[in-house]
Amino acid sequence: MTGVELMTGFGLATAAGLNAYIPLLAMGLLGRFTHLITLPPGWAWLENGWVIGIVAVLLLVEIVADKIPALDSINDTVQTFVRPTAGGIVFGSGTAAQTAAVTDPGEFARTGQWVPIAIGVVTALVVHLTKTAVRPAANVATAGVAAPVLSTIEDVTSVGLVFIAILIPALVLVILLALAWAAVSLLRRRRRRKAARADTNAPGTPPGTN
Repeated sequence: MTGVELMTGFGLATAAGLNAYIPLLAMGLLGRFTHLITLPPGWAWLENGWVIGIVAVLLLVEIVADKIPALDSINDTVQTFVRPTAGGIVFGSGTAAQTAAVTDPGEFARTGQWVPIAIGVVTALVVHLTKTAVRPAANVATAGVAAPVLSTIEDVTSVGLVFIAILIPALVLVILLALAWAAVSLLRRRRRRKAARADTNAPGTPPGTN
């Protein structure tokens, strides 16, 4: 696996952690209608018209559900299984030179072809868990107003990551570092707010001291 393939895989898996269906749909459409990517035979099913149609419908459902407060949390729970799976698929298909679909489990395990898929699963899962940690705090702090805003930002970021991973994979590392910094900043802000609220509500705290 080359460095370029690795960056492409990480970019696609990160996009899947934000929205499972955007990179799946993009890979299918780009593989079917353009020459930007060429999917290996084992992943050619992503280009199937029925698969593209089903993924497109699921994407529409995801876009709506993820922008409604409370429903977005339920959706995130369901997506705990979907996004890592999508991450494994797009990482595997994006690093096509050394990855194949599972047709012979013994050969698949022996040759290490499972490694890219496992990396994609873990990458998407980490991104997904970070998202599910940040979103509830934002909803509470803004009475749900932040849900559609954050969801739209995540969708746009996912689309951007897909095309950057395919066209300019060298930029993926920069974007991943920026996303990590943003997530850490939000989580720190969440902790500070919790600490401030706890101090305010502590028994015996004189009024006006916080």
